[in-house]
Amino acid sequence: MHKDAIDLESLIQRAKSHPPLPVAVVDAGEAYVLEGAWEAAEHGLIEPVLIGDKAEIQQVIADTGHTDWNQFPIAEAHSEQEAAEKGVQLVLEGKVRGLMKGWIHTDVLMHPVLAHLRTSRWVSHVFLGEMPTYHKLLYVTDAAINIAPDLMQKAAIIQNAVDLARLLGVEKPKVAALSAVEVVKPQIPSTVDAACLSKMAQRRQIKHAIVDGPLAFDNAISRKAAEIKQIDSEVSGDVDVLLTPDLNSGNILAKDLAYLANATLAGIVLGTKVPIVLPSRSDPPKSRLASCAIAVLLDQIGF
Repeated sequence: MHKDAIDLESLIQRAKSHPPLPVAVVDAGEAYVLEGAWEAAEHGLIEPVLIGDKAEIQQVIADTGHTDWNQFPIAEAHSEQEAAEKGVQLVLEGKVRGLMKGWIHTDVLMHPVLAHLRTSRWVSHVFLGEMPTYHKLLYVTDAAINIAPDLMQKAAIIQNAVDLARLLGVEKPKVAALSAVEVVKPQIPSTVDAACLSKMAQRRQIKHAIVDGPLAFDNAISRKAAEIKQIDSEVSGDVDVLLTPDLNSGNILAKDLAYLANATLAGIVLGTKVPIVLPSRSDPPKSRLASCAIAVLLDQIGF
């Protein structure tokens, strides 16, 4: 990563300069979930409110021996659905300004969120990936929320990621609309969408970004690969945002980067009234802290 590039650690340090964010940890009765909340609280990033079965949470705390976790307030809920609804209720009452996924399925968490916490933006998820094999943060979207977005939804997903990147310091993000090939083939609908998205950016239907596509992954990441294939693109080799064709490909790509390219991934949900962190059980501490840091920064700027 370039010396002056934005990295996850710099985002964590920026977030630490702000007051901790009150966050509801939805369905918190599991050791991994409590550990992640404690890490973020210990670093001054969040003030957790635990939602779940109080007896179960207290038993987990007793089993782990982390008596310091007893300082967290607990809001009683006896099912995933009740925990999700309670988290949304706490947001609407102004008692918290962020949500963190605990031991709850994403679709269960998002159901009341989509019912009560939507904004004028489309709701989407972005992973920020930091890896030793690429020179800056790589934004991957969408790998968690939108299953099979259509053209206009893809444009909105791009705009969310672009606006996030700009708020975090990227002046004019470069976006690759990914597909399996770099030419338009009507038999592969994602190539048609990608070409349309590229033209939409030229016509400012997608703002403050350079969008090119269709691009295969190698052509987006490697300028040399693009040159060999005679692709003339200012995005190739310097891409900021990777738009994947659907959730399956996005999820696979993000996990490939984490497990094969040693990427540290921080993730956030955009388009809701408060930032939502969706950690995975396998996330390393830096991923969890960076995700919370991004939530803090988004709260400060009112994204």
